[in-house]
Amino acid sequence: MKHFASFREFYSFYLTQHANSTCRYLHVVGSLLGLAMAVYAILTTIWWLVPAGVVVGYAFSWTGHFVFEKNKPATFNWPWYSFLGDWVMAWETITGHRPASLTSSDKAH
Repeated sequence: MKHFASFREFYSFYLTQHANSTCRYLHVVGSLLGLAMAVYAILTTIWWLVPAGVVVGYAFSWTGHFVFEKNKPATFNWPWYSFLGDWVMAWETITGHRPASLTSSDKAH
């Protein structure tokens, strides 16, 4: 298993594992749905929605990897960095910031 000295170093690798735009969008949808479920759980004290939100979030993300990216999710080896990477990538996707390490050929995906 590869070792990363920092999140910045990991994130460069992480982006290579999310080159397919459909995979990235599924991550964003899953992350936002999971967050919405967690917020709703807190507001309503329906606590079973918290783990359900985690399941929903990962279901979208892993579908992106297994179906579109055809690789193993980074979260299997680097769970904390992957969690942070999901949110950084979601923010960049929502705000329209395209990381320099993703090529222009990705637009075709």
